[in-house]
Amino acid sequence: MDIASTDFRHKTPGELCAVLEADEPLNTKWNELTPLARNEWICWLTSPRKPETRAAHLVRLQEEVLDGKRRPCCWPGCPHRQESARKYLKD
Repeated sequence: MDIASTDFRHKTPGELCAVLEADEPLNTKWNELTPLARNEWICWLTSPRKPETRAAHLVRLQEEVLDGKRRPCCWPGCPHRQESARKYLKD
């Protein structure tokens, strides 16, 4: 399996779904993002282990997507798309 060419996508977490359903402007901006950009945001949102950090990421995601940001700032991207992540993915 070639990870670089794989269409790897994270599932949208429940807390993000709830926020998107409750905020129409955010939902509109979210749907304007490419699938890859949405995946980057989801990976960035779900990567923290501490609940308080994850909650802070959710707040920042809302603010930045509404401000027109396409990807999380200062983040190298979804590590699951890299060759080194092969061991974490199921065939």
